[in-house]
Amino acid sequence: MSGNYSFQTKLLHNRHKFDEGTGAVSVPIQHASTFHQKEFDKFGSYDYSRSGNPTREALEEAIAELEGGTRGFAFSSGMAAISTAFLLLSKGDHVLITEDVYGGTYRMVTSVLNRFGIDHTFVDMTNLHEVALNIKDNTKLIYMETPSNPLLKVTDIQGVVKLAKANNCLTFVDNTFLTPALQRPLELGVDVVLHSATKFLSGHSDVLAGLAVTKDEELGNRLYALQNSFGAVLGVQDAWLVLRGLKTLHVRLEQSSKSAKTLADFLQKHDLVEKVYYPGLTDHPGYAVHSYQTDGPGAVLSFELKNEEAVRQFVNRVKIPVFAVSLGAVESILSYPAKMSHAAMPREERYKRGITDGLLRLSVGLESVDDLIADFTEALQAVEQSVFI
Repeated sequence: MSGNYSFQTKLLHNRHKFDEGTGAVSVPIQHASTFHQKEFDKFGSYDYSRSGNPTREALEEAIAELEGGTRGFAFSSGMAAISTAFLLLSKGDHVLITEDVYGGTYRMVTSVLNRFGIDHTFVDMTNLHEVALNIKDNTKLIYMETPSNPLLKVTDIQGVVKLAKANNCLTFVDNTFLTPALQRPLELGVDVVLHSATKFLSGHSDVLAGLAVTKDEELGNRLYALQNSFGAVLGVQDAWLVLRGLKTLHVRLEQSSKSAKTLADFLQKHDLVEKVYYPGLTDHPGYAVHSYQTDGPGAVLSFELKNEEAVRQFVNRVKIPVFAVSLGAVESILSYPAKMSHAAMPREERYKRGITDGLLRLSVGLESVDDLIADFTEALQAVEQSVFI
């Protein structure tokens, strides 16, 4: 019913815009774990909530439509979605993966998949030549994050997809940073799109959730079998919270992205900031590719101060952002990758990837950008006056 609507309208008007039975304009939360079967020889649409639940199904259908896919899957966390998708692989397979990938994904690949005989190679996914050189006979998956976490590197999705198809590989994209509001990888030929729905999709720092979407029917059936077998499904209360968050995704991301660009410009001009990573800046190495394959730069940026002590001074002085793990919420969130998102990555591996002890990641929320700039200005002044700089 919403095929001809814009993305903004689809967020509100889909098959679940009201409940057919009651007219309620909110998806019912169906807590039932099991479902009565009216006939002995023919079961209904639902039998057991791990296998399927009406509330979770509403979210799965919603994300599938928004991503331009045919099948959606809701999991108990972003890592549950990623880990279950990795189960499409088998012993002896090889994975090519973005080098500055999220720390939890790094941990999964290096300390879990390797125990099951699944090998991996980290590559600079911005370099298609390097990607091509590292594809092996047993490479079955190319895993992308674009923009990557936390250095906001940009991968040419269509370029990687062409290499993958030529070598009979699957392609996954972690689309957490941009969401389907700004980037729709399935339309660029990707096989599986993954989300930590904890972040922008739900948007309020009050739910833990993961989502996956496929376009190919057979691949969708395989992923469903894994979801049902592994069982890390999303609870109905959390599914409802993500559905509610989706309704405001467009306006939240639009406002936060606008503020992020203003903040990136401010930080880039500040003497104490050594580098700013944000694909909305024209001097970003991936600016042209990002502009082509997305509808905007997003609301996450990273910036580098001189060292860990400068970071400590800044974090202790800044007032508006919460200093916390996670991103994509209504409040701005300041994170320290070295001890938060990438704590699972050894220091030498972090440094190889450019994730230094001076790096901070900022997810811009809905506060006044003028207030944020004033807050950052004051904090940076305190850093400048510190004996450590």
